[in-house]
Amino acid sequence: MNVAVCMKQTFDTEAKIVLDAGGAIESQGVNLIINPYDEYALEEALRITEASGGEVTVVSVGGPQVRESLRQALAMGVDRAVLVDPEMEELDESGTALILAAVISTLGCDVVLGGLRSVDTASSQVMGRLSEALGLPVVGAVTGLECGQGMAVATHDVEGGSEVVELALPAVFTAQKDLNEPRYPSMKGILHAKKKPLQELGLSDLGLDPTQLEPKVETLSLSLPAPRNAGRTIAGEPAEAARELARLLRDEAKVL
Repeated sequence: MNVAVCMKQTFDTEAKIVLDAGGAIESQGVNLIINPYDEYALEEALRITEASGGEVTVVSVGGPQVRESLRQALAMGVDRAVLVDPEMEELDESGTALILAAVISTLGCDVVLGGLRSVDTASSQVMGRLSEALGLPVVGAVTGLECGQGMAVATHDVEGGSEVVELALPAVFTAQKDLNEPRYPSMKGILHAKKKPLQELGLSDLGLDPTQLEPKVETLSLSLPAPRNAGRTIAGEPAEAARELARLLRDEAKVL
């Protein structure tokens, strides 16, 4: 069973994000990692092929800096990687999905996996758009997945609970954080990753033109959340302090 995983490189969730003079996110000195939700997708792909055989191919869109994250995926056990550098200043979810579809359509995959969302934009659009471009069904927020003999059974989050869906393969799935526990690359895996194929492509290699990928969404501005106010200390005897706390919660915080 062949599996494709869509992976995005994002800012480290522990990184301190600042904006430059132009209002864009300052990337200098910020550690880049595999999008955490995509790690769940990678782990599930490896488990599927370990149980049923086949290959895992990880596909990503971005510049040369993405190679590091792709090598990490290869070290986890992925068989090969494909990086597409569109060399465009702006690329939205629609364009990203078209690029991914152009690659994945040539792979002959039974299962396509990706994260439920990315931790930077959190738009949750790419995998849905990808399924539309590929003409495949999609199940989102998957917390359990069994694949075999041309069929899949997926458990996924729905409002107020979960739902079990049975569907024919090929299909697209987005990984929720409860799906599995991603593995760490072993030393052996890290050494082998250097010998595994990492193919780098441009838009022309896929028969795509930049005009096909013009953004449908325009980002007007970015802003950081307001800093949290410092905590307050209520002085006085316990009974007096308790009365003052109750008053503040009622009159200022409006939670009582």
